[in-house]
Amino acid sequence: MSYQEKKILTNMLSGIVVLVAYYIYAFGRYRNGLAEANDLKFWAGAMLLFIGIGVVASIIIMIIFHILYAIAIAVKQRNYDDKEINHTIEASMVEDEMDTLIGLKSSRIGFIFAGIGFVAALVSLMLGQPPFVMLNLLFFSFSIGSLAEGGFSIYYYRKGL
Repeated sequence: MSYQEKKILTNMLSGIVVLVAYYIYAFGRYRNGLAEANDLKFWAGAMLLFIGIGVVASIIIMIIFHILYAIAIAVKQRNYDDKEINHTIEASMVEDEMDTLIGLKSSRIGFIFAGIGFVAALVSLMLGQPPFVMLNLLFFSFSIGSLAEGGFSIYYYRKGL
């Protein structure tokens, strides 16, 4: 598995954890009667909180990922000198044209998911659903779009363009 695939999987895993944590927190409070459907301040606050948690978690996880990745390469190449190990690490992290094309193709798919979710959120309001349904449709569609982007990136790395 390449460096890019490992990095994408790590990002996807952190995204899934944040999404599940949001679901447990927000809908747990809603089911227990601690939050109401029309309390948009609660829903917006919960989403902003978990967006912030997601950003901080992604940064921390990427730092840990890069440290562990460098250690793994150093262990595999323990018979080489530091200069060769650093060269191997840097060479594996280089982004070429194929990486850029894969990123563009997969981000387009992520935007499609987000766009469909936006339209679904508007339709939910037209059908008389409470506003918290719209907010959650937006939040989940953007999150699923991000996960789909990662999934398709891995698919394109495996299949090729």
